[in-house]
Amino acid sequence: MRFTPDDIAAAAATIYDHMPPTPQFAWPLLAQRVGAEVWVKHENHTPTGAFKIRGGITFIDWLRRHHPEVRGIVTATRGNHGQAQARAAIKAGLTAKIFVPFGNSPEKNAAMRAFGAEVVEAGADFDAAKAAAADAAETEGLYPVPAFHPALVCGVATYALELFAAVADLDTVYVPIGCGSGLCGTILARDALGLKTEVVGVVSTEAAAAKLSFEAGRIIPTASANTFADGMAVRVPVPAAFEIYSKGAARILAVTDAEIAAAMRALYEDTHNLAEGSGAAAFAALMQERDRQQGKKVAVILSGANIDRDMAAQVFAGSDMTPAVAQVA
Repeated sequence: MRFTPDDIAAAAATIYDHMPPTPQFAWPLLAQRVGAEVWVKHENHTPTGAFKIRGGITFIDWLRRHHPEVRGIVTATRGNHGQAQARAAIKAGLTAKIFVPFGNSPEKNAAMRAFGAEVVEAGADFDAAKAAAADAAETEGLYPVPAFHPALVCGVATYALELFAAVADLDTVYVPIGCGSGLCGTILARDALGLKTEVVGVVSTEAAAAKLSFEAGRIIPTASANTFADGMAVRVPVPAAFEIYSKGAARILAVTDAEIAAAMRALYEDTHNLAEGSGAAAFAALMQERDRQQGKKVAVILSGANIDRDMAAQVFAGSDMTPAVAQVA
């Protein structure tokens, strides 16, 4: 999968019919905390509160042009992908059926229903819900929306295009990994622009399949993905995504739930922006590497802000959000 600058610009034009570009700001308190110039790409400032809206818009646009016979879609999510697909599908006159695992975020479920989706609980985690969605596609004649697709990834790559256009000579960008659209979109945008910026992926220590696979050079699933950072709670890497980030990422770091919770608090203290767990993971990784990044110009992707109120309250009360705590929450 490769994109030209024109490919990404065309995707951006489609997206800007629905939303404006998101801002990127250099925050001085973050710079003091890290010892580097720190830019935050605010994907929490979108109509769904997360970067996934971009891929939702461009995928449904592609679907309507290439498969006009389709009347409804089905997909699996922990919440942000589902909100994006539901919003875009309903606006395009399609139905949307979204599968989530049992115990999924009530507030994300409510948001998907508010966008017009039918939300169905199935399975113990994202990968199990994904299997249930595939079954529904077969039995109900719905179009299966994958978490990774060229039209979707090109849409996501637009946030990286905006960032690279606004901030010259970035040394490193840190990007959280779930199924990989954000990391791959950033890599592909960098390559399309011919830049030398390092792109570093970030996983949870409790859902480290992408890191394990990257280091082994082959797909390695994990037995569980029990992290409160639900946007990264994926057990099985997407092969098409692995093909891109295995070659294009500089490295992949793993951050603990305690480090993610601390990063959420730091982002709020220093910028007064709320980040969900996966949205704070990139800054948690930068904190791990602050000695390495002294005096450099770096960026973190604040990929979303969609965390339930009760869980956010635990984080801001000082909880380290270990898997046991997150499970109770």
